[in-house]
Amino acid sequence: MLVLALDTTTPPGSCAIARDGIVLAEDVNPAGQDHGERLPRELMALLDRVGMSLNAIDLFAVATGPGSFTGLRIGIATMQGLAFAEGKGLIGVSGFDALAHLAGRDGRVATWVDAWRGEVFAALYHDGREVDEPTVGTPERLLERLRGASTRFIGGGAATYRDLITRALGDAGHVADPATPPLAGTIAVIAGEVAAAGPSPGPDAIRPLYVRRSDAEIAKDGRAAC
Repeated sequence: MLVLALDTTTPPGSCAIARDGIVLAEDVNPAGQDHGERLPRELMALLDRVGMSLNAIDLFAVATGPGSFTGLRIGIATMQGLAFAEGKGLIGVSGFDALAHLAGRDGRVATWVDAWRGEVFAALYHDGREVDEPTVGTPERLLERLRGASTRFIGGGAATYRDLITRALGDAGHVADPATPPLAGTIAVIAGEVAAAGPSPGPDAIRPLYVRRSDAEIAKDGRAAC
């Protein structure tokens, strides 16, 4: 199975092609241009580089979040459009799941994505299974809940708050190296596993994992309360 995957949860993002669980190529895009300016051109460039055509793809995959609202919408819409046009399936994969997969499937793993405003999007995994629902909060509050057991941290939030993690947990807090790996290759591998396990919903069923409400929603609620 040939899978084309896209991640737009971070400003650089990445795209990748995997065949039968093996990543053939993965491109990390330099920050500077918005995802809307680069897509779908960067996907076509990746296909050209490996000498493949779009209609050779068996399955599409996309990161569902968390991340910037705009980035998620652009990434999901792009892959939905390609999947519909090619008549192929589309699998949505949580960026948390991809990070946890990269960190290893044994022990406790905290996936932290920078949520700006002094907060992180976070999820907790144990032996490869998600054991806490995704949340958003200050790193100080989240670290209070993680005392008492060795924990590996991965993601942009872990990189941003590396020193705080070390001060709070000492030798029990370990930040992955690299803390912010590209995700598209892992998303392609996970999507292939999901597709092999059985039928999946159509491309129109993909929904972003926001975790936190958008500023527009918060502002709307504020106006309604006035």
